[in-house]
Amino acid sequence: METSKTKTIVFVTGAFVTHHGWKDWQTYFESKGYTTLAPPWPYKDGTAAELRARQPNDTDLAALTLSHLVDHYADIVKALPEKPIIIGHSLGGLITQILINRDLGVAGVAIHSVPPQGVIPYEFSFLKAGWKALGLFTSLDETYLMSFEDWQYAFVNEMSLEDQEKAYEENTIPESKTVARGGLTSAAHVDFEKQHPPLLLTSGSIDNIIPPHLNKRNFKAYEQNGSVLEYKEFEGRNHFVVGQPTWKEDADYILEWLAKNA
Repeated sequence: METSKTKTIVFVTGAFVTHHGWKDWQTYFESKGYTTLAPPWPYKDGTAAELRARQPNDTDLAALTLSHLVDHYADIVKALPEKPIIIGHSLGGLITQILINRDLGVAGVAIHSVPPQGVIPYEFSFLKAGWKALGLFTSLDETYLMSFEDWQYAFVNEMSLEDQEKAYEENTIPESKTVARGGLTSAAHVDFEKQHPPLLLTSGSIDNIIPPHLNKRNFKAYEQNGSVLEYKEFEGRNHFVVGQPTWKEDADYILEWLAKNA
């Protein structure tokens, strides 16, 4: 599939966290000559503190669906003068996989990606870390806010308490339960047999919510049809990988991969 040496990157944010978490990545990639965008989700254009203050009564965010979210990013990408590189984390990784599957980018990087429909996430740590976001037996008119205790397990395990608290205050925001449930529906569909632009999937050895075994099954679901498809597991990375002290090592690996494939 045709690629070009594009210099535009769209960063796609995952669930539970603010898009401001990409700030250091944007600065770093821009220092390497790229133009970057890290658009917020609909109804999430604010600081973490501002968005938490709306909990649980942000009815607009509560009504957001995964289909609308994917379309939101698809519209952003389509409006650009050239196809961009798309880099997403967690649910943003799933969105990246979907957009690359639709041939809307010249290359994609899915960081610790939520798996598409058909890759059943049966791993215990995934279920423990993520089931509350589905909001079973609770009102879909209210948003879900991850507790600090759940944040410690799902995102920042094996970090110091001080760093865990800082990461929570700066990043954690309310979430739409309907978006979380959308990951179990056709809104999360990827045609694994279709040829696609170059795609890199990365995982972290200590990620609880998206453990490496789940990432590897996501990777293996793709048909080996000649498309560029690569997988990389990083040692010592949890789900807060975008903000861990080691983030620049991951970014450098991605930059090298993009230099060869985008």
